[in-house]
Amino acid sequence: MYRLNQKDFLSFRATKEVKINEYLKECGVSSRLIRKSVNSGSIYLNGKSVKTNKKIKLNDIVSLRFEDEVPNGKIENKNLDILYEDEDLILINKEPFMVTHTAKDDSEGTLLNYLCGYFKENNINRKVRFINRLDRDTSGIVVVSKNSFSQDKISREFKESVEKKYLAICEGTFKEKEGIIDAPIAKSEDNIKREINYVIGKKSLTSYKVLREYKNMSLVMLTLHTGRTHQIRVHLSYIGHPILGDSLYGKGSELINRQALHSYSLKLKLPRNNKEIEIFAKVPGDFHFFPALY
Repeated sequence: MYRLNQKDFLSFRATKEVKINEYLKECGVSSRLIRKSVNSGSIYLNGKSVKTNKKIKLNDIVSLRFEDEVPNGKIENKNLDILYEDEDLILINKEPFMVTHTAKDDSEGTLLNYLCGYFKENNINRKVRFINRLDRDTSGIVVVSKNSFSQDKISREFKESVEKKYLAICEGTFKEKEGIIDAPIAKSEDNIKREINYVIGKKSLTSYKVLREYKNMSLVMLTLHTGRTHQIRVHLSYIGHPILGDSLYGKGSELINRQALHSYSLKLKLPRNNKEIEIFAKVPGDFHFFPALY
């Protein structure tokens, strides 16, 4: 019999008599994860491994054991700005100029590698599973799952119910201080940039509110209602107020050497108990030229 712990096990107390697999589905466990757990012998009833889809009784404890995994990146060490952590999730305030995920040209110094180092140091024998990613030059909140259950559940909710707010410093002053940008986005011909395209573009929706104005610049709070690549950058450029320093969709700036965009807050429900939390990431130091922030 295993001594169950929240780091390695996902456990539910039965509220009715039903078969194990059906009950796990009702608790939000994906069919794919159930099949995988059945095949690996990782489902437990009251602390004992079960091989068949048995019927459970009221107050039985049904558990799913997460298998140990090898790291999916290089082991590198760096102090990370951890905003929240539990047995399922870790939320990081990513600094600017850090690549989120290892790519061909960025195999070292990535957030993936630093999280692999953090996982090893804290005996978290899991792959790093990113729920969201930020551009290299965008700072702010990155959500990481520690297991496949939370990855499945949060990923599904991230597209629809998770509230995502960003801060941007934009060029110029807005005539309309609050509004919604509803403009479809598609890949451009160079396959790098994105553009507004009302023929083949996918629905893209961003709401904004101007918070402060200073020297022909605007501090804007933005809420993402869809999750297209470069969505905020494309939308702000489209309405004539590109993000300061965004050389791809606007122009560079002497005030900041990247786009002045920061993933500021997330409101989400924890995967095991559906408790809602709201997490904030402090404004990065290179926004110092806009005095209202400090």
